[in-house]
Amino acid sequence: MEDKNKPGKKIPRRTMLRAAAVSAAAALMGATGVQRAPGAGALTDTAMGKIPGIDPTKVPGTLPGKLGTRSPFERPEKKPSDISARTPLQELYGIITPSDLHFERSHAGVPLIHPDKYELLIHGMVERPMIFTLRDLKRFPAVSRIAFIECSGNFRSGRETMTPQEICGLTSQSEWTGVMLSTLFREVGVHPKATWFLAEGSDAAVMTRSIPVEKGWKDAMIAYGQNGEAIRPEQGYPARLFLPGWEGNTNVKWIRRIELSDQPFMTREETSKYTETIRDHKIRQFSFDMDARSIITYPSYPQQVEKGWIEIRGIAWSGRGKIDRVEISTDAGKHWTKAVLQEPVMDKAHTYFRYLWYWDGKPTEIMSLAVDDTGYRQPTLKQLVQARGTDMGGYHVNPVTAWMLKSDGTVLFKPEKWK
Repeated sequence: MEDKNKPGKKIPRRTMLRAAAVSAAAALMGATGVQRAPGAGALTDTAMGKIPGIDPTKVPGTLPGKLGTRSPFERPEKKPSDISARTPLQELYGIITPSDLHFERSHAGVPLIHPDKYELLIHGMVERPMIFTLRDLKRFPAVSRIAFIECSGNFRSGRETMTPQEICGLTSQSEWTGVMLSTLFREVGVHPKATWFLAEGSDAAVMTRSIPVEKGWKDAMIAYGQNGEAIRPEQGYPARLFLPGWEGNTNVKWIRRIELSDQPFMTREETSKYTETIRDHKIRQFSFDMDARSIITYPSYPQQVEKGWIEIRGIAWSGRGKIDRVEISTDAGKHWTKAVLQEPVMDKAHTYFRYLWYWDGKPTEIMSLAVDDTGYRQPTLKQLVQARGTDMGGYHVNPVTAWMLKSDGTVLFKPEKWK
């Protein structure tokens, strides 16, 4: 057997080139005094984005395919329960939520509906009751807009080890494409005295909500597209009602029927579920608009930071209009400073904000506060309780959220209780 360590054995050319490249890189780093960024680890194969033991410049990569995929090193996931699945807000960049990470909320699971069998009936107080197929809907002039959807029950608290996903991950944003409901209203001839319409879904729960006709004329849409593709089944495929800025349950998915009337229908969902207990034993009903809100997504739990410059980042949104400003406090609410809003700032849409801050390493609390263009200012939990009472339900709870920074760089949620 040949001795591979025998003096004088010819070294393979590829080995020589690889060694030369490594030596040159090491020499260059030493000569130029290159330093790693704070917190950077050793330049291992994995850290350099390589598969251990394989130099990606020496091996052909994957050939083009029919569908794109995420890097195997990126694994964002929704957090599911029996009735919902939350968006990983802390893992997103920008304001568009990938379609497969858009939050879910259903009342009887996701139905399977063949697009060729889909029909939307519009009847009641109209001149011409009509049935529209999916093909019919797509023949009308199409519109697209970027806007968020948020569940009205989008707030959780209770422990320090909670992520933004767990606290308020029932909000997501997409570019929605479809036909304006006003176009269909004109097609069927809505009666002038019709003031409400019933939106009914094709799920096993037959989800229904009463919606003011005024909203239908203003900006409602029957959406069949999401982020450039057909709307996802979890979001209402083949088509859903989309009501920009209004609580998620009114945006009825898998919509199959719209009935016009001169009064609300008082359905099961809007009487037994989507009503809110407030002060003096009163009930608030038909509270459609989602109020202004914000949350810091970095730094947040379970991230860890180091002393020095930190860019505080997050999202803010309002169902009543545009975000006017976001204020940041880095001293537990004693002082507030404006953050930078990332353009474009759109109506009824998530808005990305940033604030550059130097952390001295001392324990503190950071928080954000959103103000929309109506003048509405995001409240603290204490202010919400003062306005609604301790018996307020779990809907439309949008308090300022605080993160605690420990001296070792640990970031924890600051839970609050109102009962």
